[in-house]
Amino acid sequence: MKFEKIDPFSQKLIDSYNIKGGVNHISGPSLPSRESIEQILINIESIMFPGFQSDETIDEYILGYRTREKLNLIFKDLYSEIKKSMCFKLQKERLCNCSDCSTQNIDCSINALELTHNFMSTLTDVRSELLLDAGAALAGDPAAASMEEVILSYPGLKAVVIHRIAHELYKLGIPLMPRMISEYAHSQTGIDIHPGASIGKSFFIDHGTGVVIGETTVIGDNVKIYQGVTLGALSVKKEEANIKRHPTIEDNVTIYAGATILGGETIVGSGTTIGGNVWIIKSINPNSRIYNRPIDYITKN
Repeated sequence: MKFEKIDPFSQKLIDSYNIKGGVNHISGPSLPSRESIEQILINIESIMFPGFQSDETIDEYILGYRTREKLNLIFKDLYSEIKKSMCFKLQKERLCNCSDCSTQNIDCSINALELTHNFMSTLTDVRSELLLDAGAALAGDPAAASMEEVILSYPGLKAVVIHRIAHELYKLGIPLMPRMISEYAHSQTGIDIHPGASIGKSFFIDHGTGVVIGETTVIGDNVKIYQGVTLGALSVKKEEANIKRHPTIEDNVTIYAGATILGGETIVGSGTTIGGNVWIIKSINPNSRIYNRPIDYITKN
């Protein structure tokens, strides 16, 4: 097809970019790259669980070398994506013109470097949490044959791995990237965890498909949830964005498939078991058992 046949269509499209309210990102700072962020996640997973991400056999003699090599690569790539994110944020706030980053003495490079250092310093603690999460999956699923099986194949663990990374970036106030990371996990696992959600130790999502955990959810230690569980808000009003909208789940709670728990003031007390397909909008006392009453079946002679 000749270019002149394309021109009428291209001009209409180009004209649409000038419509007020149009969604464009033109002449602004570069935005974070989906592809780069996905590769960063792969590299972080490889240092969380050495030997699980490639065909290469890693022994104790090269482990230190490979770890330092991966950390350097992660640092370089992460710094680049964090700088893009911060330039975007600061330009929005009119604190940076993103040409020399000198407005109001804010330097995006220095800012991004500090944030990258701060994130990298959390990796040992993140790994400790993930080992507990993997252990909870192995202990909590009778079908789990080994820790290797859990790490290699469980979507619930993969979602939690990615969430713990996204959550650290979220706590540092980095824009765009945490949500991009969480939505990548959502696309890979069918589990939707907002990066703002606070999740305690030894967390296990069994099966996982359709699980939704909202931004201001707080989950304690040793919590287990099944597929289709929603920890959501009672309202989706935009003006309530900065208040606690999602429930608190205390320690040692089990929530079975299809349960829906809503509201920022809703607290599920420690040691409670929530049965399948229940709807909860009020707080539950500790050590409770909440379930739907089964239908009384009539047996005909």
